[in-house]
Amino acid sequence: MSFGQAVSSVFSKYATFSGRARRSEYWWWYLFVTLVFVVASVIDRAAGLTYGDTTYAGGWIASIAGLALLLPNLAVGVRRLHDTGRSGWWLPTGLVPLGGFVRRRYFFLLDSENDNQYGPYPKG
Repeated sequence: MSFGQAVSSVFSKYATFSGRARRSEYWWWYLFVTLVFVVASVIDRAAGLTYGDTTYAGGWIASIAGLALLLPNLAVGVRRLHDTGRSGWWLPTGLVPLGGFVRRRYFFLLDSENDNQYGPYPKG
């Protein structure tokens, strides 16, 4: 799956928490979100829209982008966990300092599982 296909796929499934997302779809999406935040932060700084503390790179535009991308970001994360045979309830474990974040990233790096309860093997 290419960068454009992945971004298009995630946006077409904006709030779809069922099904599966392959590694390529998730990581291309992750790159897209990172690029959006970098660009939004640069625009915020250039326009003087940052918050009072300049140590935080974001501002109003980055916050709006974050809200717009929150739901598809959660949805693709849940679908990625489904692809590895795990419930979407593993997603909040990333909030646990260090250990939860590392465990969730490990799950996102795993290869697709064969047919499972969340759908058929996505690699055909």
